Amino acid sequence: MTARPRAGRPFSFGARLRAGLLGAACCCALVPALAQETPPRKALRVCQDPNNMPFSNTKGEGIENRIAELFGKALGLPVTYYSFPQRLAFFRNTLRFKLPGQDYPCDIVMGVPVGLDEVSVTKPYYRSTYALVFPKGKGMDNVASAEDFLKLDPAKLKSLRIGIYDRSPASQWLNRHGLLEQGVPYKLMSADPAQYPGEIVEKDLAEGKLDAVVVWGPIAGFFARRVKNPALVVVPLKSEKGLRLDYQMAMGVRYGEREWKQQVEGLIESKAPEIQAILKEFGVPLVDASFGAPTN
Repeated sequence: MTARPRAGRPFSFGARLRAGLLGAACCCALVPALAQETPPRKALRVCQDPNNMPFSNTKGEGIENRIAELFGKALGLPVTYYSFPQRLAFFRNTLRFKLPGQDYPCDIVMGVPVGLDEVSVTKPYYRSTYALVFPKGKGMDNVASAEDFLKLDPAKLKSLRIGIYDRSPASQWLNRHGLLEQGVPYKLMSADPAQYPGEIVEKDLAEGKLDAVVVWGPIAGFFARRVKNPALVVVPLKSEKGLRLDYQMAMGVRYGEREWKQQVEGLIESKAPEIQAILKEFGVPLVDASFGAPTN
């Protein structure tokens, strides 16, 4: 594969799974802190990435911002944000950051994958999956599933330039199906704070530099909707035996804060209809357990 100078940024679960996403939930095990009394909350203090749409940004326009505001209203608390790029050491610099004599700057991360062990993970509030995105009118209009895509004429498949985040489940999917040479790799992490994960869809795919991309579902759905010309198609991909593409997303709090976690889980349950409406508004491909990998 030819290396690209342009880099897409990981998405959001610890630098996001969200890109390597989940792909390699290589998280360090932590020793749970002892439960302790906490003073009454004066605000819902959220740890966020400042430039990670469709999840969050400093303007409060993301999915996680909207859900945080929903929770703040339910709790009768103002919502405040502590921003730090979700690259390496995100949790250490946000949720677990505490100087002597000072309080933590934030108390909750609104989007983490189930199974992450760097934080205490709540019950999930949605499941999504990696998705294939391509423009209409380019010889793939009959593609409605991974099977349809892989059954395209071999010459057509070999001609495609498929954008992926390197070292993510997307690259594994291409490799499994003999398409790695068609992959155009984007860096999982970039030092440029202005870059964002949706560039691969909104810019390079829309401008014709790529013929298709395989990215995490919420990114695929949100940015495909923003592109008006050409019209883009989003096809959710099912996990395969030995290759996980779908993930359940939850929220994260500090270990030891059991009552706070229970309160958050109560909000996830009571506000489920509103949360689902927000996810659909942002174009998130919501899938069920049938997208999970076969067990035999």
